[in-house]
Amino acid sequence: MEYEISLATTMAISVLFALSLNMITGFCGQISLGHAAFLGVGAYTSGMLAKAGVPFLLTLPLAMLLAGALGVIVGFASLRVRADFLAITTMGVGFLFVGVVRQQEALGAEMGISAIPDAGMSKLVFMLLTVALAAAAMLLSSYVRRCWMGRVFSAIAEDEDTVRVLGIDVPRFKLTAFALGTALAGLAGGLYAQQLKFIAPDSFGFIESITVLSMVVVGGIGSVIGVTVSAAVLSVLPSWFQVIGDYKLLVYGGLLFLMMRFSPGGMAALVTRIFHPDRRGGK
Repeated sequence: MEYEISLATTMAISVLFALSLNMITGFCGQISLGHAAFLGVGAYTSGMLAKAGVPFLLTLPLAMLLAGALGVIVGFASLRVRADFLAITTMGVGFLFVGVVRQQEALGAEMGISAIPDAGMSKLVFMLLTVALAAAAMLLSSYVRRCWMGRVFSAIAEDEDTVRVLGIDVPRFKLTAFALGTALAGLAGGLYAQQLKFIAPDSFGFIESITVLSMVVVGGIGSVIGVTVSAAVLSVLPSWFQVIGDYKLLVYGGLLFLMMRFSPGGMAALVTRIFHPDRRGGK
């Protein structure tokens, strides 16, 4: 039973993390290749505060706040660069985060932070908490996608210049997307640190950013249900099949290639084409 609880917790955290990137890349069309840095900000914030004696549940909103604030700062870069240049910029943020953490003895440097204090709840209760937060993120994502703000996000992703001509404050909406997405990533990071009780710089590097991007692309960029299912399945595949764990990057890279080649809309679009050939999307 303990193994199943651990898997369910991992799935919920992965879903939360993937939905956070979907908010930025899927909804607003802002490419981010350094998203794991915000997961790391949340994890280190929560971990350090917990070791300082702050109750776990209080560390989560602080982790979200700090990650979201950093996201707004990084979001300013999206106001001047687009497409490939934005991808390179966000990738640089990811490398910068890992490099800075490795040099800070106060953050454990290369050795990371270990012996993070327990949350004061059983593993079952912690799992239920992570599942509830992941479900809340799903509801929030669905609401954002369908409200007026989500429609503006979609318009910016489709044709940013036209949206500017219409008089809409594009920078404000871009920063909002970054703030929401990175805050959710910070929340996932806080949960991640508590689950493992140990964090290190390499856990938040480029590989993790590509992994979560794979989850979003395979599920269907912009699709809440698709990304949720994709993140849940891909997060536990290495645990179910050892060969996938050994060749994780190869498998995820292959999935990215196949989806972009044969179904750019991901699983959501594929399922829609199969069961509803008269419809498009699947979001």
